Amino acid sequence: MTDKADPAYDETYDKASGKPSDKTPGKPSPVGRRVIIGMLGLGAAGIVGGATIQRAIDRALAPVSKSVSGLVPAAGGGFRFYSVVDEVKPRPPAAYTLGVTGLVKAPRTFTFADLRALGQTRITAEFHCVTGWTVPGVRWQGVLLRDLLDRVGLDPAAKALRFRSFDGAYTESLTLAQARRPDVLVATSMLGGPISHDHGGPVRLYVAPMYGYKSLKWLSGIEVVDRVVPGYWEERGYDVDAWINASNGYG
Repeated sequence: MTDKADPAYDETYDKASGKPSDKTPGKPSPVGRRVIIGMLGLGAAGIVGGATIQRAIDRALAPVSKSVSGLVPAAGGGFRFYSVVDEVKPRPPAAYTLGVTGLVKAPRTFTFADLRALGQTRITAEFHCVTGWTVPGVRWQGVLLRDLLDRVGLDPAAKALRFRSFDGAYTESLTLAQARRPDVLVATSMLGGPISHDHGGPVRLYVAPMYGYKSLKWLSGIEVVDRVVPGYWEERGYDVDAWINASNGYG
């Protein structure tokens, strides 16, 4: 049981601990699977080909996205960096705001300082990308999404959440049941320090039991809605429910 008077607690997410109770895996479309397979193969080729291969990867994926950068695997099994736009202007913590709107009783805008002042939760977990790479033991810290929702109150018609990125293009979604899990964070820290711009800082979503595309970077807005609205990648063939080892034909 969590003591909310304590500023933070540690929770290690174990994917073998049980299946999510609200699991409703979908069947991926052929387009989504082809993209994933292509990213796997081209990402491996990037180890050898460097920048030349990277440009070829971007061209190959152009029908799906303007630019999917950072597909060349990083040394030592670290994070790869992806973006669906050509450039994202950094937003310093002092200028950051997060709006929570829609089917809520008290819409509110949170500053970075507001988020840091709320009860903080720590989670240590693997980060799984649907393209095949994993980073083990990533330390995250932030506000449980369910705690943020409790701050604004929910309308009885609320069924899902829609997330927006300040990159101006990327969106994601969760059902209300998924959003209220104890391993879903509005993250303000990772790897023991501030979230870098490349990692999606200063604030990003982290959904521990799902593939990385659900953990939206550069989080700028949360809208509570009456139904699931498929996000950027779901509109291009990825599963709306992205449970690790149970989505997109993997596992």
